[in-house]
Amino acid sequence: MSFIEDHISFGDRRIVGQSDARHKAEKILKSNRLSHAYLITGPSGVGKTAFALAMAEAINGIDNLTDLKGTGVSKKSSWFAHPDIHLFIPFPSKGENEIQPRIEMLAQDPYEIVDFAVRPALNSDKVSKNRRAFYPIDYYRSDIQPLMKYNPNEGRRTVVVITEIDTMRKEAANAFLKFLEEPSSRLVFVLTATKTDQLLPTIISRCQQIRLNPLEEDEIRDALVRYDHKSETDASFLARMADGNYSLSRFFDVETLKRTREEIIDFLRYSYTQDVPALLTLINEWNKKLNTENQIAVCNSLEQLLRDILVYRERQDSELVTNVDQIDVIKKFTASMQNARIIDMIEHLQNLKQLLYQNVQLKYIFSVLSMRFSSLMRGVEPVIPEDESWKHLPAFSEM
Repeated sequence: MSFIEDHISFGDRRIVGQSDARHKAEKILKSNRLSHAYLITGPSGVGKTAFALAMAEAINGIDNLTDLKGTGVSKKSSWFAHPDIHLFIPFPSKGENEIQPRIEMLAQDPYEIVDFAVRPALNSDKVSKNRRAFYPIDYYRSDIQPLMKYNPNEGRRTVVVITEIDTMRKEAANAFLKFLEEPSSRLVFVLTATKTDQLLPTIISRCQQIRLNPLEEDEIRDALVRYDHKSETDASFLARMADGNYSLSRFFDVETLKRTREEIIDFLRYSYTQDVPALLTLINEWNKKLNTENQIAVCNSLEQLLRDILVYRERQDSELVTNVDQIDVIKKFTASMQNARIIDMIEHLQNLKQLLYQNVQLKYIFSVLSMRFSSLMRGVEPVIPEDESWKHLPAFSEM
């Protein structure tokens, strides 16, 4: 008997988009030939954890994230209640006592943000402390390794879900690899990773990979309406700001983003003129008032505006513009930025945006960005090249 029947669609109750990956998972589960390890990869916010949990449930016949249409073999309501499904997330130093509350959040919503770097604290969205999480060797030995000896209690397999395995410390990764090289027929690993270049190549080679892609705007919009009960108008607006990241888009504040869209236009103007007092006032306000999710949304909104300017400059067609309500502003920028290196501006923004995920303060990122934009908007190289970015720090530039 296969793990799911031919008439069942994998993850149909909750997985957003990912039709190709879902089809691949269906083929695996219907073939009744499971690998000992699966590696689910893709960018942040596209549903890797949700996908992994849906696979774990389908393997053990749980009717929850996938509608098993009466063929489920388990009486458990979800993966969280099943004794043979074990979920692990990376944690920062001294963060062990915060793991269980985050796992319980995923039990309620598999797209919940539980990453310590993006969400350092559960009781406040204003905490900006850098909390990089990982799997240390003692955590692996005490919590993960013992499961490898377990026989399934009531399920078909013992399923171990390890999210963001690319954060596993070298010693732990080497220890884990030794077990992957001698797989057990009783055990299935479902792993997720965002940065596969940080994984041991031998771990990748021991796993069957399933790749998740950035979500389309319409997929995010429909999910926001269906699962998060947003209005069509708000969902469309948030989906444009999402940059393919559904998980993060759910935490964007619509009214805040609509206000900051006007301020983003001011940021471009102040950057061009290098109006330092105005820039510092604006950037400090963003740094103080916006949480990490909305700071990233500001970056996405700025990137979308730059893309609209680029498209309109090349095609002169307002129907191709996403921010159609800002068409007058776009036309003005287009007229005054004929030589602007907009593609370079977008690349600089994307590179610096990654620092927000590492909890670098927005005021530093946007101060540097404004100096780079000032040159690029004039069609010239930034005064300080990218490979000498440390020169943005006056204390070092004198050395």
